[in-house]
Amino acid sequence: MTDVFLHGLATALPPHELPQTIVQERAREILGPRYPQFDRLFKTFTTSGVETRRSVVPLEWFSDDHAWADRNARYMDGGVELFIDAAEGALKDAGWRASDVDCIVTVSSTGIATPTLEAQASKRMGFREDVMRVPVFGLGCAGGVSGLSVARTFAASQPGTRVLLVVVETCTLSFRTDRLQKADIIATVLFGDGAAGACLSTEASSGRVVTLGRGIQKTWPDTLAIMGWDVDDTGLGVIFDRSIPEFVTENFAAATAEALTAAGLRAEDVDRFVCHPGGAKVVDAIEGALHLEQGSLQAEREVLRQAGNMSAPTVLFVLKAVLEEGRTGQMVACALGPGFTAAYLPFTVEPEAVAMAAE
Repeated sequence: MTDVFLHGLATALPPHELPQTIVQERAREILGPRYPQFDRLFKTFTTSGVETRRSVVPLEWFSDDHAWADRNARYMDGGVELFIDAAEGALKDAGWRASDVDCIVTVSSTGIATPTLEAQASKRMGFREDVMRVPVFGLGCAGGVSGLSVARTFAASQPGTRVLLVVVETCTLSFRTDRLQKADIIATVLFGDGAAGACLSTEASSGRVVTLGRGIQKTWPDTLAIMGWDVDDTGLGVIFDRSIPEFVTENFAAATAEALTAAGLRAEDVDRFVCHPGGAKVVDAIEGALHLEQGSLQAEREVLRQAGNMSAPTVLFVLKAVLEEGRTGQMVACALGPGFTAAYLPFTVEPEAVAMAAE
């Protein structure tokens, strides 16, 4: 199998900070009079594990009703800025220029852009005219791991190709005052906006040596209704089934065992699982399902605390935090998303990562 290395990794957040205490009070003002069960769900703001998050729009935007056209226009504007910030950060970390990139994999599921985000950003970034564009839509929270797998597969199939992965989500724009389902309240509690970029190639890397394995997925039958979007004239309406934590508890361990077997690994070979923190209850469920020490997924909880659930890029924020800790060894990135699908990507971090993280 051809080795593919991670050369650069960066994260980006939009400008508007939304502290959970302020979001909580604003949600009470806006949703409380319209949603009879709001008070019963109010405590989830304090038990969610989220202290703040960022948005592409200011807090005042959420006080008014917005149709699909306005929401998507905000996605286009904010998404392009996030794309550029994440891409430039990853390129700088890798020591690459935009003109060095041969292929761009763009992952996003929170808006529609045609031409897609990398095309919108191309002139400002300075990408070549012959760069290969690979936009990927619909992966949701699994998009960070699955996108990294797609980028890795492309790099491995054409040795020497330099691949830029950019994952962008603007989840806060899905805030709804018209449907008022429980899932909409939970989304208000958890969602934040963010982006991440990664540079990959088969070229030998210096300093930090992160070698990416082959991605693995598992999609369970008859689970389409667990997670996703409802699409109507107003915009995207989140689908979060209340069974998600229980489903993780009952099914994630077996799926992970299958993925490890496919990768030629055993559970005892894994030094660190790098997980998408969908919410505090989901992180707890993952620790239980994988028989990890309770509280061991600290980087996941810290990302959730500082930035909320940003959907696809969130796991790459966790990966960056784990690398900055100087962790080494055999690791496996994992995330759950619509489908209902579990995505895995085994990777190894060589001891040189310790020295780079210390710098």
